[in-house]
Amino acid sequence: MDRKTVVITGASDGIGAAAARELAEHGHEVAVVGRSREKTEAVAAEVGGTPFVADFARLAEVRALADALGAQYPRIDVLANNAGGVLGSRRLTEDGFEATFQVNHLAGYLLTRLLLPTLTASRASVVQTSSLASRVMARYDPDDLQLERGYSERRAYGNAKLANILFTRELQRRHGGDGISAAAFHPGIVGTNFASESSVVMRALYRTPLSKVLMTSPAKGADQLVWLAEGEPGTDWPVGQYFDGRRVSRTSRVASDEGVAARLWDESAAMVGLEP
Repeated sequence: MDRKTVVITGASDGIGAAAARELAEHGHEVAVVGRSREKTEAVAAEVGGTPFVADFARLAEVRALADALGAQYPRIDVLANNAGGVLGSRRLTEDGFEATFQVNHLAGYLLTRLLLPTLTASRASVVQTSSLASRVMARYDPDDLQLERGYSERRAYGNAKLANILFTRELQRRHGGDGISAAAFHPGIVGTNFASESSVVMRALYRTPLSKVLMTSPAKGADQLVWLAEGEPGTDWPVGQYFDGRRVSRTSRVASDEGVAARLWDESAAMVGLEP
């Protein structure tokens, strides 16, 4: 297997860290991106990779991250937009966007767009960690991306994970001909601390003893990320699709709406100050 350069966001813990470990064991070079400097540097040291610290709730840090990655790596074979989480009550970031939407979608969109010249030149795979929540929690309204009406943490998370799939579809449509191969996947219900900033109810769900029975391990959750990263797009997996259990899976009907996907792309571009 050819050695690849893989950038994984949200890699300081959970499935991102598990994927970084497995990919490094397989001989790939891994860029470990995380919010916590201590955790990010620890995982990077463990896998022999390079640590990059960025808080996706601050788009200035995402821009700085793109600059640092571009300077470090003339070639990026895989960008895994894995960072995200359930963030509890509605709040705005310093950039003025609803936090769950920004951390789970908008920051990854911006990072991908800024790295696009390197990614297209590398014929890279761009992988989004989505979720079953895109189907069971989402109530997507293209006129209310910031959930100014009817906010709930479940809806915010579901909508953001649906946005991951819409972004995957539109990235493939717009840049597949330039060499990009896009995919999104559901990792399973993984026992991690990604809900640490959510409501008391959600945190309790992830800490109850029953969760150890119902939830999968980070290593198992990382399986599809590793499979997509190492696989040959178009041969091992079809491009532009959403996967569960290494198979193309159904999700919300909205996820297949090309008009909604194109609108999300254009509005995301406007939010971060880029041309569509």
